[in-house]
Amino acid sequence: MRNRRLLCLAAQVLLPVLLATVCPPKEIQSQTPAKRPMTFADMMQMRRLGDTDVSPDGKWLLYSVTDVDLAQNTRTPKLWIQPIATETGASEPKQVEGTQPGDGGARFSHDGKHLLFLSSRSGSQQVYIADFDPATGATSNIRTATSSAKTAATAIPDQDNALWSPDGISIVFTAPVYPDCPAIAPENPDGAKCTIDRDAAQAASKVKARIFDHLLYKHWNAFTGDKRSHLFLLIVETGAIRDLTPNDPRDVPPFSLEGGCGCAFSPDSKELAFTENLDAEPAISTNADIFTLDVTNPAAKPEKVSTSPGGDFNPAYSPDGKYLAWRSQARAGYESDKFRLALLDRQKRTLSYPLSSAVVFEPSPKPAKFDRWVDEFSWRDDSKLIYFTSGYDGEVPIQSISLDPIPRDAELALHEDAVDHRPTPLADGDRSSVHRQLSQYGKIRGEWSGIHGVMVNGRFRLLGTLMRVDMASEVVLGDPLEIDDSARTMAVTFGTPGSVQETTQATYQPTLVTHLNDTLLAKLDLPAMESFWFTAADKTKVQGFLIKPPAFDPAKKYPVKFLIHGGPQGAWGDSWSYRWNAELLAANGYVVVMINPRGSTGYGQAFVDGVNGDWGGKPFSDLMLGLDYAEKTYPFIDKSRECALGASYGGYMANWILGHTNRFKCIVTHDGMFNPESAYGSTEELWFNEWEFKGKPWDYYGHPDSENPFRRWSPALSAKNFKTPTLVIHSQLDYRLDVSEGYQLFTTLQRLKVTSKMLYFPDEGHWVLKPQNSELWYKTVNAWVDQWTSNQGTGNRE
Repeated sequence: MRNRRLLCLAAQVLLPVLLATVCPPKEIQSQTPAKRPMTFADMMQMRRLGDTDVSPDGKWLLYSVTDVDLAQNTRTPKLWIQPIATETGASEPKQVEGTQPGDGGARFSHDGKHLLFLSSRSGSQQVYIADFDPATGATSNIRTATSSAKTAATAIPDQDNALWSPDGISIVFTAPVYPDCPAIAPENPDGAKCTIDRDAAQAASKVKARIFDHLLYKHWNAFTGDKRSHLFLLIVETGAIRDLTPNDPRDVPPFSLEGGCGCAFSPDSKELAFTENLDAEPAISTNADIFTLDVTNPAAKPEKVSTSPGGDFNPAYSPDGKYLAWRSQARAGYESDKFRLALLDRQKRTLSYPLSSAVVFEPSPKPAKFDRWVDEFSWRDDSKLIYFTSGYDGEVPIQSISLDPIPRDAELALHEDAVDHRPTPLADGDRSSVHRQLSQYGKIRGEWSGIHGVMVNGRFRLLGTLMRVDMASEVVLGDPLEIDDSARTMAVTFGTPGSVQETTQATYQPTLVTHLNDTLLAKLDLPAMESFWFTAADKTKVQGFLIKPPAFDPAKKYPVKFLIHGGPQGAWGDSWSYRWNAELLAANGYVVVMINPRGSTGYGQAFVDGVNGDWGGKPFSDLMLGLDYAEKTYPFIDKSRECALGASYGGYMANWILGHTNRFKCIVTHDGMFNPESAYGSTEELWFNEWEFKGKPWDYYGHPDSENPFRRWSPALSAKNFKTPTLVIHSQLDYRLDVSEGYQLFTTLQRLKVTSKMLYFPDEGHWVLKPQNSELWYKTVNAWVDQWTSNQGTGNRE
């Protein structure tokens, strides 16, 4: 190596032409452009991955990408297609022929000869169909899904969440209608006219007043009105449409931030599973249930198959049709209860929770029960394995659960160090469910989602979306590397976390299929995120993260942006965000510190439950002890120049901090709760407040404040302690935490003569989404923090 370096040096002086061929690229420092800190403009240039789908033959990837135009203040999705990358490398993507900007929701038919998508080209969003050539990836003959109708019918407006039946004969979709209008059916093809006429009358009316006679009259960022989402079945050959939930006064599916129809077809296309909440008062209920419906019989009635009093979501049939699986919560009224995997044997009509008897091997001789959430799941093609994602210590890996019996000798080998702690055999005999983690392959890290099982070149592969704190979402193709149980090649390994891993390889890297932001990311200095652990006051282990500023100099002291996540059942981790981007917040010379206090997900359900009824207790203590640990451990932190920033529950905690410590130079509180009693009366999802504060405000009237969670954990009652300069941010369309919470806090700060400023968005909800509003948000937040750390975040030499 020394001789090669000398040769390189000689080449630089004597033979510049040889430089590129003789010297390794990593040794040519002068030719490698220096990386620079990320800017807001950079983040707006990044292309944002949306929905993905894979052709049945495993050859084509269909996906949505949103491009941001900051000057025009727009975000525009477009549909793209490309061959799926294999070991030979990636292929160039192309826009789906015939689609237009704004189109989305694309899905392949199960025979691979057609695709559907949603488009508003006719004025209202409709389902469109195109012919697809699997050999070339070309699309043609684009038409509305109802174009084959024998008689003209009024199109149902605002169609969404379209899904093919496996036989390709029908499509199911959702659309909002007035439930008291005549049901749309083949014998009443103009049934949509009632909804359209009523919408037109309301739009034309000079009176914009609303009358409410029920709760949940507003939700998230809009008033719910009188329309309800219904499921519709469309027969492709005839264009005939039938309302599957006629005259239903409830939304099908219930509102969900993740979107989707919350439904699935059985493999024989005869049955549809869907999600609905039948409770009389949806504002206080999380009890969504799974129903099945015989779609071959117009007279059939839905049958409820779930039994849990908690939420049941995301049904999916096994490819062989034997099982129906979904995500299930046990406790009523608790939106953050553990999401279990529920499994219905359709023939036996038995319901089980296979992960309840699963085990995960931690660094201990005793295996522990699986105690994480199932975030999403996907069936393997042979119906013997379910892949799922689950939060683990700041990562979201892919894992699996086997539904086949595990040979007794293999089971004994797995449990030889803990004979007394073997999983209990299931009812059908010599069988245990052993939890296996798949994504700890070498250096694979980050947050996985949107997983698909695909056949590529005759081999089963997993395709999913992967993002990291320093990488926006990309589509990735990986090999599950199946283990032969009978050969006893499974091995107990201890990692982070330790588990039974389905690979004997030391390292494994997946294939990057999309390359949406490679060129831009290669120019940016995005420091790695570091993890640390500390001990809480009650001896619980708590995790934190730290990101250093670009061009970090260990001889400098740096100010701190201390970020507090929302939820409270959320988590910081190895994931990308456009709203609170940790890399961007560090980019102007700050150390970013993030703690996952009690209430955070990814550490077991007991840890999640630790925030219930204790909003300003253990979570506050965890946060302060975590920052104490960071200050002591990282000598480059200047603890005299720290600012706390949080949104939603993080905004609540910023407000709580305001009245309980003066350690911070400034505070940024975004959409935070200031007065829990008034927040109860102005929010919409009452189940949340009633669970977290253990009842309703009047349940505690006459009790001392110490026994009243609404007052014990109220930041407003500590107002006399407010001293820290505070930036208040709130939005008019935030119906989760009404804008009045921000107004109350700002009024209090101003009357107390505490230096304060308020940033108000009249056109945003709980999240700031419009590009130019987002730009103002980052500018205002960074300017506020710079002002109080007094050095514009540049770092000072000791």
